Amino acid sequence: MSDLRARAIALYDAFTHEHRDRRAFMAEMVALAGSAAAAEALIAGIAASPAAAQQIAPADPRLDTAKRSGTEAGKSATAYFAAPKGMQQPLPVVLVIHENRGLNAHIEDVARRVALAGFRAIAPDFLAPQGGTPADEDRARELIGTIDYDLALAQAKSFLAKARGQRGGAQTGAVGFCWGGAFVNRLAVADPALTAGVSYYGPAPDPAEATKVRAALLLQLAEKDARVNATALPWGEALRKAGKDATTHVYPGVDHAFNNDTSAMRYDAAAAKLAWERTTAFLHRELDAKRG
Repeated sequence: MSDLRARAIALYDAFTHEHRDRRAFMAEMVALAGSAAAAEALIAGIAASPAAAQQIAPADPRLDTAKRSGTEAGKSATAYFAAPKGMQQPLPVVLVIHENRGLNAHIEDVARRVALAGFRAIAPDFLAPQGGTPADEDRARELIGTIDYDLALAQAKSFLAKARGQRGGAQTGAVGFCWGGAFVNRLAVADPALTAGVSYYGPAPDPAEATKVRAALLLQLAEKDARVNATALPWGEALRKAGKDATTHVYPGVDHAFNNDTSAMRYDAAAAKLAWERTTAFLHRELDAKRG
């Protein structure tokens, strides 16, 4: 069963991250599982259900939340905002970067978790210029593949610059997952004003880009995630060789997306808990200490 699970996850990751044909993917899954019904059951266990495993209710009385639309970098922009209710002092601002499924209920839930950890969270929808995140995950992944990456970076920088201006110079950080983890690495290269970034299992830039990074970075990786680790591990080494503040944690025995509690087959509660504790401690260390 463990070998079947590993092979199924590998097929699913190739489909979702390498934009492979759905018909070919389903044929391979049926051949692996033995029947169409068994293949569908495997996929259901691997795929994320965005509304599942919600940890913080949208109407949690401890939080102020809102979804707002406007313009950033000259194009349509939408973001979900979450902050502790009644906080008067400026809090550090953390950008929460979605996976390749766009801004869905799960990422909004993660933003609420960030807020309850003592930050102001902003979760942009980087598909807003293309009409916003669709309900169909396959369509969202297709749109991610056609995104204007330079525009997305410009919008992220705009969100953070406005937050710093509106919050009396509050420090800014970012945390991202999968596609968003890769984005955090790129944002650290592109935005010298970013103070801290946490990249969860995100593919990394060319190691030569490490010299451009000013932010402290925390890389959260899965031992069984060979695709991402092929670039992320050299990235961490290059950052440290360049004298940057970079920490890499590799969680043993877990798969890509181990933090996503909407994916029953890949989620690992122990690794996710430890990674989250490290994430919030790191962000507080970097952003609180340098406030003002």
